[in-house]
Amino acid sequence: MDRQNLTLLTDLYELTMMQGYFKHRDHDKMVIFDAFFRTCPFGGAYAILGGVEQLVKYIKELHFSEQDIEYLRSLNIFDEDFLAYLAEFKFTGSIYTLPEGSLIFPREPIVKVVAPIMQAQLVETAILNIINHQSLIATKASRICYAARGDGIMEFGLRRAQGPDAGTYGARAAVIAGCVGTSNVLCGELFDVPVKGTHAHSWIMSFDDELTAFKTYADLYPNACILLCDTYDTLKSGVPNAIKTFQYMREKGTLGKGYGIRLDSGDLAYLSKKARRMLDEAGFPDAIISASNDLDEYLIDSLKTQGAAITSWGVGTNLITAKDNPSFGGVYKLAAVMGEDGEFIPKIKLSENSEKVTNPGSKKIYRVYEKDSGKIKADLICLEEEQFSEDEPLLLFDPAEPWKKTRMMPGEFTLREMMIPIFADGECTYEFPKTMDIRTYCLQEQNTLWEESRRLVNPHQIYVDLSKKLYDTKLRLLDELSDKNL
Repeated sequence: MDRQNLTLLTDLYELTMMQGYFKHRDHDKMVIFDAFFRTCPFGGAYAILGGVEQLVKYIKELHFSEQDIEYLRSLNIFDEDFLAYLAEFKFTGSIYTLPEGSLIFPREPIVKVVAPIMQAQLVETAILNIINHQSLIATKASRICYAARGDGIMEFGLRRAQGPDAGTYGARAAVIAGCVGTSNVLCGELFDVPVKGTHAHSWIMSFDDELTAFKTYADLYPNACILLCDTYDTLKSGVPNAIKTFQYMREKGTLGKGYGIRLDSGDLAYLSKKARRMLDEAGFPDAIISASNDLDEYLIDSLKTQGAAITSWGVGTNLITAKDNPSFGGVYKLAAVMGEDGEFIPKIKLSENSEKVTNPGSKKIYRVYEKDSGKIKADLICLEEEQFSEDEPLLLFDPAEPWKKTRMMPGEFTLREMMIPIFADGECTYEFPKTMDIRTYCLQEQNTLWEESRRLVNPHQIYVDLSKKLYDTKLRLLDELSDKNL
């Protein structure tokens, strides 16, 4: 099977609905679908968009191979005329999204698909699969990097990831969000990101003694000599033998900048402070102390508060699996259907839960920044035809509690329209940035958050507001549906 062809990465009901549209000759009807999420993961106030590059590649390769058609035929639920249509299938729609690495917030469209209904329906599952996973891991990595307060975070989770793709694309998402590198060599090759690592306990155990193992490793990798010190006894054996190894390297003239120790068990705060004193007293104040061992943002934050002498962190399981919040929760909902006059008719989904009521119509996002600080004031969701200017007053209000209003005057704010086209009428318009360039952009994005919104616990939420016109459209549709149900 063509590894790049993910066309059948879809739920069966997408295909059965497609056949239904085809049979009723509705397959050319233009619609708009929005992908969005309702709640920030990890109890946070923001998320980070990941997966745009893979989404683009998926759409570019979207086609039904002969093998795909034969498999669908074998299910005995699809007619030959529909299978003949699939054999010639090509995506002809338009897709809009925010730049990869952007901050994203609840209820706003992060991917907008404008396409014939059959096409828009088919791509739902893959879009959610790709965006949900990589956005989740990027958001988790951002929180971990923030907790480290400027220390380097290395992504070490491949062996605990839920499969090769999750490990590789998850590592890419982690680097985009701020990790300085990954242990995943395939990720390094595919996306040109830094790969980093040390050695395992088995390296030490394969030698007759720990010191010989350390010196042998130092001879092999003098410019990246991080020695794992807890195979036997961290403070009585590991650190003293590491010091002897560094003295040996200094005498040989091979001691480089990237040398130090790694701790992988025990009380990391206590051990790191003791190790720091031993290294300093031996004349190695610039030796790195790195740590691993089931770390996450809360443990790193706690260790930093305790004064742990750790400046480099290897984070694996809890990052790559997003262990405490393993699902991002993105959804994909119909927002508009084109009428006979060629204009889009807004559609809305009702629910007993108010947070599940959708925002109708063809929409776009303005990000509003406080001019003096450059920090995000709010995101404004509006209808596609609306235009806002920094030269005119801007009214912001909470769509759930519309009496809460803020009026910003010219000179107090700047505006940025967030959504960009990645496909136009079936043609790719996306220019693939380098992954490390996306990382730079993502770090800049995170710097536009207020510190209060980056707190790990009970952060201040970012306002996501509706324009007055979109709000009125939403109320009108709700009233109309309510009247029909009386």
